[in-house]
Amino acid sequence: MVATAETISHFNERLMVANLLYRLGRWSARRAWAVIAAWIVVLAAAGGAFLTLGGSLASNFSIPGTETERVNDRLTEQFPELTGATAQVVFATEDAEFGASERDQIAELLAEVGEVDGVTAVTDPFVTEAERAAAEEQVAGGEQLIADARAELEAGVEELDAGQTQLDAAIEQAQAAGVYEQAAAQFDQQQAQLDAGREQLDAGAQEIDAQEAELEHGNALVEYASSINMVSEDGQTAIATIAFEDTLFELPDSVKAAVAEVLEAADIAGVDIDWSSTITASVEGIMGPGEVVGVVIAALVLLIMMRALLPAATPLISSLVGVGVGVAGSLAFSDLVPMASITPVLGVMLGLAVGIDYSLFILNRHRKQLLAGMDVDESIGLANGTAGNAVVFAGSTVIVALVALGVTGIPFLTTMGVVGAVCVLVAVLVSVSLTPALLGLLGTRALGRKARATIGHAQHTETEVKPLRTPRAIGAAVLATVGLLVLAIPVLSMRLGLPEGSSESPDTTQYQAFKAVESEFGAGMNGPLLVVAELPDAVEETEVTATQAGIAGELMENEDVSAVAPIVASEERDVFLFQVVPQDGPSSASTEDLVRELRALTPMSGEVTLGVAGQASGNIDVSEMLAEALPVYLVVVVGLSLLIMVLVFRSILVPLIATLGYVLSLFAALGAVTAIYQWGWLGDIFGVHDPGPVLSFGPIIIMGVLFGLAMDYQLFLVSGMREAHVHGMPAREAVVQGLRQGRVVVTAAAIIMISVFGGFVFSHLGMVRPLGFGLAIGVLFDAFVVRMVLVPALMHLLGEKAWWLPKWLDKVMPDVDVEGASLERAHTPAERVDALAESGSKS
Repeated sequence: MVATAETISHFNERLMVANLLYRLGRWSARRAWAVIAAWIVVLAAAGGAFLTLGGSLASNFSIPGTETERVNDRLTEQFPELTGATAQVVFATEDAEFGASERDQIAELLAEVGEVDGVTAVTDPFVTEAERAAAEEQVAGGEQLIADARAELEAGVEELDAGQTQLDAAIEQAQAAGVYEQAAAQFDQQQAQLDAGREQLDAGAQEIDAQEAELEHGNALVEYASSINMVSEDGQTAIATIAFEDTLFELPDSVKAAVAEVLEAADIAGVDIDWSSTITASVEGIMGPGEVVGVVIAALVLLIMMRALLPAATPLISSLVGVGVGVAGSLAFSDLVPMASITPVLGVMLGLAVGIDYSLFILNRHRKQLLAGMDVDESIGLANGTAGNAVVFAGSTVIVALVALGVTGIPFLTTMGVVGAVCVLVAVLVSVSLTPALLGLLGTRALGRKARATIGHAQHTETEVKPLRTPRAIGAAVLATVGLLVLAIPVLSMRLGLPEGSSESPDTTQYQAFKAVESEFGAGMNGPLLVVAELPDAVEETEVTATQAGIAGELMENEDVSAVAPIVASEERDVFLFQVVPQDGPSSASTEDLVRELRALTPMSGEVTLGVAGQASGNIDVSEMLAEALPVYLVVVVGLSLLIMVLVFRSILVPLIATLGYVLSLFAALGAVTAIYQWGWLGDIFGVHDPGPVLSFGPIIIMGVLFGLAMDYQLFLVSGMREAHVHGMPAREAVVQGLRQGRVVVTAAAIIMISVFGGFVFSHLGMVRPLGFGLAIGVLFDAFVVRMVLVPALMHLLGEKAWWLPKWLDKVMPDVDVEGASLERAHTPAERVDALAESGSKS
């Protein structure tokens, strides 16, 4: 080993990041309390910033440039008073129908809601129904008035006809008697009177015809809107509507909370009160029982792995500090940058999962080195420079994948990606600074009592390995590939959509309100559409009703339309607004088709241009744009995967295997999500009581996060294989060596990830559950099937070819050395280096 010093010098020059992390680890261990105090100050500052600067979160999603957004802009121009958000309040009585006392109390409650700042109007269902009944009576009365007028007109015509007959007879007699000339003036006067009367009757007939036509159009409009009721047929359920000043995407949480507070405080005997999701608190249920159980399971895994309480607590402490800083710090900007309510949930999920895992990787390396007899401070520094270097690189891949969500061009996704990336960045910083500080305080107690008794024993440096058997490798590769492909089959029928009230827990007010409306008023009343009809020219005031009836009639021709009601016409009478109620719910396939078909009607008769808006329409547009963004983002992620893996492993085939495995695990995960949340399989287990479309932004978030985590596991397993191969071990033995070194920590890390993500499967928020399940099942497939079965099997079959790299590419590529091999050699005793080299040559 004559050249050892020169080799170490060369490696030290080449690996600046690893050396920096090595020094940071030793410094943090020696100044543990200062580092801990610094992170406590940062945590307090982030929390204070959130409390003083944080704004509201949006519970709905908007994408600029969609058709719904364009129509909303048009509505803002024409009907600014109608563009605010709306919410439904459902009243249900236990009696046969609402009594007078109950109606009065409901009216008082709604009046109190109307006084909340930010609420512009509240409709009383009983007043609305009374007005509706009066209007129907007026129409019926109008029919009778027209019938009476027409009868009177006919009587007048008969009287005129009789007068004309008498006049004609008198003229004829006068002519026969030869006295016509003397009475001609009198005859002309009588004829003029008859003609004037006839003209008056003709004008009256025209007026009656016009009134009858107007009445027919009014009757048609009443018929088209007949199924839109505010009180159910049995009189036991009523819907009140609350109109807000701000739009659905800008409605502050403070206004929602104020309205919810009024409704929660109401106490009307015998009346149940529920309200729609527009009013519900946007971040309710972020850390519920399920999430806590997930963290508890992660703690148990750590305790079983470490067999000691203090080292098991270290990753948990690091992750909780990282989550607190990352999430609170990000939310401090929520008043400046619009954020969806799901954004902090993603931050918590990622911060907990990667925070525990990254700290665990460093801790595990430190424990191995302690067992081999290394000094505590030196071991902490070396663990931070090797495993910590891999953590920095692994975290970077997750950050890049999350920031790359910006390529979709969807603002709320970009924000989610940035917040998630910030939380991962904080987790990395905490792992390479706070974790070494905690380890410095622990000293040799990072090992359990029994483990400390075996420090320096030869069992901790054993390197003998045997390669996999080729038939077994072939069988494993085939079985893993076929199994994942079978699980991916449901993806072929995956539909995307945003959650509605039925996806929430059955005990929530928004679920009960949704179901009450669906059962008593029809599913379409949960997601009515706004249709804007623009005419090329303004119509006369007398033609407004006829125009509305004509447009509504054409809209009613669609079999998926349940009802159409005119809302308002512009002052110029060239823009008309309608409410269109679909037959099915807002997330149904038929409603999605209806939106497309209504837009395809343009131009209608008379060159009328249609636009469709409303929450259901907006959700459909968002889902369509997300579906279009999926392939683009997948190409970006796959391209990143190939480039990163080529750089890290200095191979062409290893990156192809890694990327193939990622794609298989991704589609298998999405297939499982589709089967459970769209098809309803195993619904009782996962709380899927009303299957529906897959969360529209779920696949793209799963795609990005799973990419980062897949590259993490690839890095921690295959880098060990590459390290062993670089040290001289044959390729097939190196596969087993790398798998043996990394599988324990990767298994523990994957179980922790699955536990944390799995805890969100039972979240109180409907949109969080499929996201948590998709990430948990994706990690399960990728870690245990792809990285531990498929990748080792394929690399065994490829043998030395797995590490092939064109010479020209080898010359131009930088040597990243992510696993910190050069740093490890620089800080490994010479006799240990000789032992490793000898082991490699024997193999």
